[in-house]
Amino acid sequence: MSTAATGSHVPTRTAARAVELTKVYGSGETEVRALDGVDVEIPRGRFTAVMGPSGSGKSTLMHCLAGLDTVTDGKVFVGDVDLTGLKDGQLTRLRRDKIGFIFQAFNLLPTLTALENITLPSDIAGRKPDTAWLDTVVEAVGLGDRLSHRPAELSGGQQQRVACARALASRPELIFGDEPTGNLDSRSGAEVLGFLRRSVDELGQTIVMVSHDPTAAAYADHVLFLQDGRIVDEMPEPTTDKVIERMKAFDGRQDG
Repeated sequence: MSTAATGSHVPTRTAARAVELTKVYGSGETEVRALDGVDVEIPRGRFTAVMGPSGSGKSTLMHCLAGLDTVTDGKVFVGDVDLTGLKDGQLTRLRRDKIGFIFQAFNLLPTLTALENITLPSDIAGRKPDTAWLDTVVEAVGLGDRLSHRPAELSGGQQQRVACARALASRPELIFGDEPTGNLDSRSGAEVLGFLRRSVDELGQTIVMVSHDPTAAAYADHVLFLQDGRIVDEMPEPTTDKVIERMKAFDGRQDG
């Protein structure tokens, strides 16, 4: 298992980690233990997929690692920063400066052009985007001739690539994707996944993607499998067939 040491120093090769991470919703008879003492390390400059049956805790894990949800017990680090010790304002700044997000819904503003959507986080933060980096991202995502188009004038795959470029534009240390191809057909999904793969290989990005799709997981360097709020397995160098076989084991357990 990708278990980190429990000291406060995080090696530079680690983008994020959780130590004895527990997340409980509700109490008494309605208590749900979404995460149950998870230890995990997310390596820098790699593409990690998180998979598991519905209700396994995979989205909760992503939300806790990204600082979108509080933890009940344990620690979460992004780089060497302990998220569980931050105040709301500090957490907001950390998410803005160090983390990018790609969601199943594209979350683009319909009145803005593609370029304006891409630079929106920087504009809100009052920062000018790095022009050279922005050009690199736009070229990598293949949207050079679509920058003046509004979302309604773009296909679903193009809209999600705008969302990917927006996540990359501020050069975050980490990008979290929550089912980023869930609303796309297979061709558009492959375009987006190919871009995410290249952003790791060519731009040095670190990506954590929650997915239920074995084909999507096969783009990753490494797959973590969750069940009942715990990491029960991991797979380096995944292929679609290997992931399907592993997921069948979950089905068998649940049926038994």
